[in-house]
Amino acid sequence: MMLQDDAAYRVITAHDARFDGRLFVGVTSTGIYCRPVCRVRMPRRENCRFFPNAALAESQGFRPCLRCRPEMAPGLSLMDSSQVLAQQAALMLSQAAHDGLDLALPEVAARLGVTDRHLRRIFAQAHGVTPIDYLTTQRLLLAKQLLTDTQLPVTQVALATGFGSLRRFNAAFIERYRMSPSALRREGGQGTPGDAVPTLRLAYRPPYDLDGVLRFFANRAIEGVEAVEGLALRRTLALQHRGQWVAGWVEARFVPDRHELRLSVAPALAPALGAVAQRLRQCLDLDADPAQIDPVLAAVPGGERAGVRLPSGLDGFEIAVRVILGQQVTVAAARTLTRRLVERFGQPIETPFASLHRLFPSAEVLAGADPEVIGKLGIVRQRVRALQALAAAVAEGRLALHRAAPLQPTLEALLALPGIGDWSAQLIAMRALAWPDAWPASDIGILNALSTRDAKLGTELAEAWRPWRAYAVMKLWLNLEPTT
Repeated sequence: MMLQDDAAYRVITAHDARFDGRLFVGVTSTGIYCRPVCRVRMPRRENCRFFPNAALAESQGFRPCLRCRPEMAPGLSLMDSSQVLAQQAALMLSQAAHDGLDLALPEVAARLGVTDRHLRRIFAQAHGVTPIDYLTTQRLLLAKQLLTDTQLPVTQVALATGFGSLRRFNAAFIERYRMSPSALRREGGQGTPGDAVPTLRLAYRPPYDLDGVLRFFANRAIEGVEAVEGLALRRTLALQHRGQWVAGWVEARFVPDRHELRLSVAPALAPALGAVAQRLRQCLDLDADPAQIDPVLAAVPGGERAGVRLPSGLDGFEIAVRVILGQQVTVAAARTLTRRLVERFGQPIETPFASLHRLFPSAEVLAGADPEVIGKLGIVRQRVRALQALAAAVAEGRLALHRAAPLQPTLEALLALPGIGDWSAQLIAMRALAWPDAWPASDIGILNALSTRDAKLGTELAEAWRPWRAYAVMKLWLNLEPTT
């Protein structure tokens, strides 16, 4: 909900990070728009115009601040919009921008099952701008971040952000920001030259349950693939970007006093840096708004735990595989089975970290593997069948597992696969699709934390936690997690 102007002015006066990404201020005397956390000299109240998103600020002729950098602000989670369909479209457009894809509006509308005319209407009602303006803003803000934080060539930045050509990119950039990409790099660039590791800064809204998130990953870390050390989460990653596979390592290091994360990637992943950043935002749930979530979860058993997040992963297929391997076994047992799968089918990779040396197996590799070989790893036949059915569906493009995928059709597709029931589908939706209201009713950890064996009773209790039941799941799980 957008604040009244006087309240919004008080927010920017206090530099309140809780509203970061939910409020932007345009200053008429400078023509620049800022985040509420910006530390520039406070503008006069009569010179301020307030906007719920960056696209709307840019549509009114304001250009982004070079100091507070609106492209770093956290985004919106799936439940932030009163019109979920419009928000789903925004997620799809945002993902297309970060993946460097040229996604046409009719294609978005077709995926959502509506006409493009209807989509334009509800999108404008929810966000105040057209879908094309929203997509252009997402692309340009990503380009601005890549130009500022990295030394990627301008041509590569243009292609990475989905403009298709340097000419189109330059024209759009100059029209919106009244300077060329090269001029922005000279004025605001902080990237390091040469072959240095590409690094981006990503913001989140406080409070953030850093201990809970890092402990969750540490207790599930797969040797060779991922590791937690201090405030840093590291892992290997392979992804398809603009029709080509790229692979390398990723490091996410928290900077709590700035409410930021420093994302560094292997040089080989630099062309896909926008896509990696988008995946990391979901992986560490940087877009969550604790001001909406925490009051609803106040009565959830687990004590005072502020800023609970939904940790997931950088690849939806990997998440789904790990959910299947976790069926009816402990976290430790699932971790052992996953490690064996990685050692047998994961491709070796060189990294500067001794703890990272293998990639998680791809869907294509697992779909074509000999079931008997998978079974010899200690994985029962039913789960082998489920793994390979899932892998085939993903490899053939029949199933997409990311937060821009439509929820209900994806759930139905998962439940149609052998060996995947409601518990698995809900967990996959929770962690791969970032569905904040997922509820795996039969989960033994949930029932233990609620001191019951009655799944129906647990579901009745969880009604009070809608639409954030998945966050309640995390709070209940963390209450049972070992602390060492």
